[in-house]
Amino acid sequence: MTERYVRDLQEVDEDQVAVVGGKGAHLGGLARIDGIRVPDGFCVTTDAFRRIVAGAPSFDDQLDRLARVDPDDREAVRTLSARMRRTIEETAVPDDLAAEITRALARLGEEAACAVRSSATAEDLPTASFAGQQDTYLNVVGPTAVLRHVSRCWASLFTERAVTYRRRNGVDHRAVHMAVVVQRMVFPHAAGVLFTADPVTGNRTVSTVDAGFGLGEALVSGLVDPDVFKVRHDEVVARTIAAKQRAVDALPTGGTWDVAIDPRLQEQPALTDEQVVRLVRLGRRIEAHFGSPQDIEWCLADDDFQIVQSRPITTLFPVPERGDRENHVYVSVGHGQMMTDPMKPLGLSLWRLTAMAPMHQAGGRLFVDVTRRLASPASRASLLDVMGRGDPLIRDALETVLDRGDFVPSLPDASPAAPPTGAAPASAPIETDPALVTELIERSRLSVAALERDIRTKTGPALFDFLYEAFEEHRRVLSDPLSLQAIMAGMEATWWLNDTLGEWLGEKNAADTLTLSAPGNITSEMGLALLDVADVIRPWPEVVAFLQDVENDDFLDELAKLPGGTEARDALEAYLDRYGMRCVGEIDITRPRWRERPATLVPAILDNVRNFTPGAAQRRFEQGRQTAREKEQDVLSRLRALPDGELKADEAQRMIDRVRTFIGYREYPKYGIVSRYFLYRQALLDEAGRLVRAGVLTAQEDAFYLTFQELHDVVRSHQVDDQLIRRRKEEFRSYHALTPPRVLTSDGEAVTGAYRRDDVPDGALVGVPVSAGTVEGRARVVLDLADADLEAGDILVTTFTDPSWSPLFVGIAGLVTEVGGLMTHGAVIAREYGLPAVVGVERATRLIRDGQRIRVHGTEGHIEILP
Repeated sequence: MTERYVRDLQEVDEDQVAVVGGKGAHLGGLARIDGIRVPDGFCVTTDAFRRIVAGAPSFDDQLDRLARVDPDDREAVRTLSARMRRTIEETAVPDDLAAEITRALARLGEEAACAVRSSATAEDLPTASFAGQQDTYLNVVGPTAVLRHVSRCWASLFTERAVTYRRRNGVDHRAVHMAVVVQRMVFPHAAGVLFTADPVTGNRTVSTVDAGFGLGEALVSGLVDPDVFKVRHDEVVARTIAAKQRAVDALPTGGTWDVAIDPRLQEQPALTDEQVVRLVRLGRRIEAHFGSPQDIEWCLADDDFQIVQSRPITTLFPVPERGDRENHVYVSVGHGQMMTDPMKPLGLSLWRLTAMAPMHQAGGRLFVDVTRRLASPASRASLLDVMGRGDPLIRDALETVLDRGDFVPSLPDASPAAPPTGAAPASAPIETDPALVTELIERSRLSVAALERDIRTKTGPALFDFLYEAFEEHRRVLSDPLSLQAIMAGMEATWWLNDTLGEWLGEKNAADTLTLSAPGNITSEMGLALLDVADVIRPWPEVVAFLQDVENDDFLDELAKLPGGTEARDALEAYLDRYGMRCVGEIDITRPRWRERPATLVPAILDNVRNFTPGAAQRRFEQGRQTAREKEQDVLSRLRALPDGELKADEAQRMIDRVRTFIGYREYPKYGIVSRYFLYRQALLDEAGRLVRAGVLTAQEDAFYLTFQELHDVVRSHQVDDQLIRRRKEEFRSYHALTPPRVLTSDGEAVTGAYRRDDVPDGALVGVPVSAGTVEGRARVVLDLADADLEAGDILVTTFTDPSWSPLFVGIAGLVTEVGGLMTHGAVIAREYGLPAVVGVERATRLIRDGQRIRVHGTEGHIEILP
C-alpha cells in the first residue's frame, strides 16, 4: 500500500495527533462540530516529516548533540538549532511527496492564497500548549511557495524557543514530530482570540474576547492593543475599546504588511456586542466538544465567524470535581500545611484518608470546602477569625467573595461544623501542667511503636486491610480532645499575650520574645541537634573533607573507615533514628525521607561546622531561655505599675506559664503524623518492590501515581493500567507550572487577597509579622533545601518552610517566605530561635534577588530591598 502523506481536514480528528499534530487534530475536530466553520484545507502528515529528516545528512548526529547540550547554554542551543533548521530547509522534498501536496493544493485552487501552519505532535496538549513555539506563514500563493513554506514549518520544530520549551517541559526531541496544516486563507474584517475562561482570574463563567481589525497577526505580534470584551451569561459585562492605529493585511502578491487605519475608525469597536455574544456562544460549543476551557483564534469575514485554531488553556488552575451545580468556596490545605508543591496521587489519597476533615483535590493540591461555614452567620465569624490569624490573605479573599453578595447563599445558623483545614475546635479550659504534655507525647509514642511492631508482619491484601484500621487509629490520635486542647491553649495564650499586652503596654508581638527556647518543641530541638552532630564532626578534618565531596546516599559505611568516622557515623545515625522520617514536603508520603536520602543533610551539617563553635546548641537554647525570662520580668514589673496592676500581672503570668507549657507541643502532633507516614511508606514501598519483581510494575515509584485504593486493587489483581500511570506522570509534571490559589471558587476563580495596610513604606514588600525584631543582611533565595549554601548573618528567602527546614534556621539571621501565618511551623520555630521573620510575602522569591541586601522588619511585617 502506498504511503499517504496528505490528509484532508475532514478526514482527521482529535485522536490523530500522532499523524497530523496537535493543531491539525484540533482543526479536524473543530470541523466536525455543528455550526462551527473552519477554512478548508489539508494536513501534510508526520510521516512526511520523518521521511525528510531520515534523508537529511547527519541529522541523527545533530539530534544526539542537542540532547546532550546544557539547556542553560543559550549560545550552544542557538547555534545547534540554527544548523538543524538549515539542514531540513536545504533537504529537497522528494518528487512523489511534492506531487501529493500539489494535488491537494489544486483542490483548494492552485493559485489560492493559503495559510501554512506548523502542527507538532507535542502541541495543543491538555498539559502544555506549546503555543507560538513553531512557525505560521500567511497569504502564501502558488505550489512552489507552499512547498518552500512547508519545509520552513518542518524546520521550525527546532527554533531556539521550541527546543528550550521542550527541555523545560521534559519532552524528548526525538519523540516530537512535525505535521503541517495548509488552509485556504481568510481575509477578515476583524480577527482575534477568544478565551472561554478568564485567563487572569480563571473564572470559567467569564469569557474574554480580544479583537482588532484585519488579520490576527497584529494582536499576536503586539503591533496594536486589542479591544477587550468580557462576557458572562450571554451579556457583555465589561469592554475596553483601544485606539487601533495599525492593522496587518494581505498583499496581493503574497505575504502580509501592516497598514495605517483610517483615523475615523481607530476608536470604533472591532466587533459589536451582538457579534461578541455570538462568538462566545460558538466558543462554549467548542469548549463542550473538547471538554475543557479553550484558547480560540477566530476571523470575522462577511459577518461570519471562522475558527482557525483552538487549544486548551493550560495555565488555569483546575477546579475540584463536584457532582452538583451549587456554588462552592475552597480554601487551600497546602498554605496551612506549608507545602504548596503538587502531590502525587498516592500522597493525595493518603492525606485524605488520614485527615480529620473531608478534602477535595485539584491540580495535585488539596482543598477544604468552606461554603457552608461561610453561609451561616455564626460559623462565618469564627471561620474568618481563624483564617485571619493563620493567613490574612485567605481571610481577605473570603471576604472578597462574600462582599459580592450573590455567590455564597445565606443559610440559617446550623450546628457547629468541623473545623477548617484540620484546625482544632475552640478549646475548653485546660490545666497548665507540663505533665499533660509528657502524657500526650507518651501516648503518641506508644501508638507509633504499636504501628511499627504490627505493620512488619503484613503483606499483600492483608497489609491494606491493616492500613485501613491504622488510618482509623491515626485519625483518633489526631482528634484526641486533650491534644487539641493543648494545641489551642498554646495558640490562644500567644494571641492573648500579643493582643492584651499590645493594649496594656503598647508592646508589639510580646509573645515572640516570651516563647524563646520554649521547652519540648521537637522541631526546634531537631535544628539544635544538628549543631551537636557538627560538634562531633568538626575535630576530624578528614571527615569534613570527605563530606564535602559526598554525592550519594551510601556514604555512611565509607565514613567509618576514616579517623573519627565511626564517631561521626554514630552521631548521624542517632540523628536519623530520631528525625530520619522527615523531609521537605513531608505531608506527601511519596517524598523520600532523610533516612533514605541522608546526603540531603550534609550541606547543613557543613554549614554548622563552618559557622559555629562547639557547644553552640546549648548556648543558643540557654540564651533564648534567659532572654525570655528577662522579658517576662520586664513585662510583669511594667504591668504592676498600672492601675489594677497586680491583677493584670497575675493574669499575664498565667498566660506566660501557659504559653511556655504548651506552645512547644504545637509541633509534636505533626512529628507523630510524619512518624506514622514513614512506616506506611516503607510498607507500601516493600509491596511495590514485590510488584516489580512479579513484573506487574516497571519501577517501585510507579506506585506513587496510583491512589491508595488503586494500589490495593493492583496488589489483589496483579494487573495495572500502564497508560493511566503514564498519563498521571504527565499531569504531575504539568501541575508544577501551576500556582495554587489560597482561595478557589467552583467557577474556577482564583481569588487573591490583599493586605489592607497603610503603614508600609513605599516600595516595601508586605507580609505577616510573625517573629519580632529587625535584621539587615544578604538575601539567600533558596528553592531546594539540598541547594542551601548559607553563611552566618544570611537571610533565608523561600516559598515555604515545613519542619524539615528548621536545621537551616540555626545558622541564619532572618526569614522571609511566600506562604505562612502566625502559627505555621516556620513562624513558630523562627520565634523559638529569635529570628526576625515575615511570611506570606507574595512572590518574594521573584521580587528579591539572591545576594541582594534586604532589611526584614519582623515586628511591622515588611521587607525593604536596600541599594
